[in-house]
Amino acid sequence: MARILVAEDDDNVRQFVVRALELKGHEVVFAEDGGLAAEAMAEHDGAFDLMLSDIKMPVMDGIALSLSVAAAYPEITILLMTGFADQRERAHGLEALIYDVIPKPFSLQMLMDKVDDALAGRPAEIVSLARQAMNGG
Repeated sequence: MARILVAEDDDNVRQFVVRALELKGHEVVFAEDGGLAAEAMAEHDGAFDLMLSDIKMPVMDGIALSLSVAAAYPEITILLMTGFADQRERAHGLEALIYDVIPKPFSLQMLMDKVDDALAGRPAEIVSLARQAMNGG
């Protein structure tokens, strides 16, 4: 299975994500903020298949973390998550670096599907907020 770095400052969300990924058989390293995630990435010399990061975090947000990781380790797939529409919009224009953005709250199935797609290299579609709203999201 894959080696995944999870960066999430909310304890409950982090525990949910880490447990779900571990139950699926992935090796997971986690960090409570973007600064610690950047340190973990450097400490492991970028030896991750995927980085799953919240966008809005203290110390270093997910966008800054993604830019840093993509510059140092361009082979790592980056998947972001956020519960804030304005933060989700900040990820637009970064499609070359970021695989996709998962809107919070998300279900276990949605999380697993996005992680599986990202790891398999299947094309992602960053859904516009308008279309998401039309679909009841």
